[in-house]
Amino acid sequence: MENAFENAIFNSEKDRPLTCFFKQKDKLSALHPDISDTMINMKILRKCGGELEHTIKSRCVEPCSTEDYLNAMEDIITRTRIGKTWTKIPIESNIVSNIPREDRRPEKPVLKCHKYGSNSHLANTCTKKTKINEVQVLEELIQLGVLRKVGHSEEVEVTTPVIIAWHNDQSRRVGDLRELNTYTVPDRYPIPRIQETLTQLSKTEYITSMDALKGFHQIVLTPKAKMPFGINNAPSHYQRMMNTIFPTELSEGWLIICIDGIIICSDSWSLHLERLARVLHKLAEVNMKITLKKFNFVVEELKALGHVVSCLSLGIHKNKVAAVLLTSIPQNKKEMMSFLRFSSYYRQHLKEVAILAKSLYGICDKQTVFEMTQERIEAYEKIKKALIEAPLLLIPDCNIPFKLYTDTCGDGLGAALHQVQIIDDKPKEGQVCYISRQIKPTEARYDRSQMECLCLVWELEKLHYYLDGSVFEVITDCNAVKLLLNMKTPNSHMLRWQTAIQEYGGNMTIIHKAGNIHKDADRLSRWELANTPDNPSYVPLEAEPQIPIEGIHITDIATEIFQEVTESYKQHKNCHILTSLLDKDCKDTSLVNALDEVWKNSYSEGRFHLFDGIIYHRTKHSCVMTLCSRFLINNILHECHDRIYSGHLSWTEHLKK
Repeated sequence: MENAFENAIFNSEKDRPLTCFFKQKDKLSALHPDISDTMINMKILRKCGGELEHTIKSRCVEPCSTEDYLNAMEDIITRTRIGKTWTKIPIESNIVSNIPREDRRPEKPVLKCHKYGSNSHLANTCTKKTKINEVQVLEELIQLGVLRKVGHSEEVEVTTPVIIAWHNDQSRRVGDLRELNTYTVPDRYPIPRIQETLTQLSKTEYITSMDALKGFHQIVLTPKAKMPFGINNAPSHYQRMMNTIFPTELSEGWLIICIDGIIICSDSWSLHLERLARVLHKLAEVNMKITLKKFNFVVEELKALGHVVSCLSLGIHKNKVAAVLLTSIPQNKKEMMSFLRFSSYYRQHLKEVAILAKSLYGICDKQTVFEMTQERIEAYEKIKKALIEAPLLLIPDCNIPFKLYTDTCGDGLGAALHQVQIIDDKPKEGQVCYISRQIKPTEARYDRSQMECLCLVWELEKLHYYLDGSVFEVITDCNAVKLLLNMKTPNSHMLRWQTAIQEYGGNMTIIHKAGNIHKDADRLSRWELANTPDNPSYVPLEAEPQIPIEGIHITDIATEIFQEVTESYKQHKNCHILTSLLDKDCKDTSLVNALDEVWKNSYSEGRFHLFDGIIYHRTKHSCVMTLCSRFLINNILHECHDRIYSGHLSWTEHLKK
């Protein structure tokens, strides 16, 4: 009976790889509940021994036979009580936690809420399939010991409406705990950063991942209550709990924990088995359960946290890319913010995303009317295309030098972190991550040299996790960045930047690269702006806004003022000589030599002109009247600034400035 059952399960799947072996357990359990966890695991291993041996030999650095592997795995199962760890009935964790409440609130929250009415938009989710599944979910949670039936005379402190949400064709019970969340003290315990966490997989040959079964429900609040999903402090409490259980393993760097997800990585087979045994043993000690459906044993690439990660590269999960393809243009602010948050999650894969998203963030402001103009639609499509075509990022190796390409433009700062790694026995330069941000209003006043220096300081701070203690090159097209470290008399903020950069002085080399070949980050400031239909800022000539002229302001200076100016020239030596030279187009060298040095130089350069008896001095950008009397200067300022028909402030206000 048992052999027939076993053959029926495995005849069609004997050639499947090692990553699928443990996934057969649920099928076996469903068809033959009497088979224990340990028995199932060993049957899978022994049944697929030939394929297993081939897989082990192709992956292992160390020689390992099938028998050695089976013995090692059997030892792990025995020592760690792995069957107990995978048991689903019931959840009886030894982990006790407490969520403090805010008792000083002026008004207590409404902790007893009715279920959603028929007029609620959430009531539409209650389909026949959902109603049937809701009963199954509740029965499963009761069986696991998460929920219990309340007696008719028992007082309940909190009641909340519940709906069933679907995710990956699986149902999840979701409660509306918003009112209860306002009654709790926020827990600010930090959650690991995704990008920094996954980079720990560098130079890893073996990866195993697992997820806790109903993770939050394994935290006991009181003898009669467990942590529900939807509490705002649940992730922080769970992360703190896991960090407390595995302090040594986390500090050694081979264990990655992000809330209820556990990843074990090793560079040798025997070490990987040993580490797996340590983790499972500690989970069994605290009576924590893991779900077998998400137990991935020794995989080459791992799908985690919306990414596909291996020991060499990091990419966006194909399901997320498919979701981007199916999205349409947002129709309101909520949909737009949802798209922007999604793209921001993958910002390390996207070049200059902050610059592209600037106009889209602008219409999400509460004071702004939502309107998708042609420019915003094209920005949205560009971000969408960048997500679909996002490149694979290299998993960085801190023992290899980095290359930091940096550049700025009038709208933002950007950088690309690269590294040269040996792939397929050939050196290849690839991207590690992209970063970008918009400039602040105060930074918009900086000149180009200051902006480039600001960009470098910001990038060093942002990429400190990678660059601290590593050798790297900074490639820039601005030579002022090279001079920043050696500046003798810097201003206040340049001095602060000098101090910040000196931390990396021993490991950092700044290289100047001409702008026309600086293409990694330089696209920010060298974007082609030809007025063509392909340009996002294209404006057809016939569609340019026509602004009606409703009035022209003219400052009228009295004729007497001009007469006084011409008369004053007779009392001034240089002006009198210039009048004679310009009026008669005289080339008398004696008159020219009689001019003062400054006046003579301007005359020889052809900067003086005579019009209606008034001498004008022409420069590159202006042409101004020449006055030689303080009294006349005050009169002209009064005419241009202090009269009721003048369009400027009074001359006294200008002098004060």
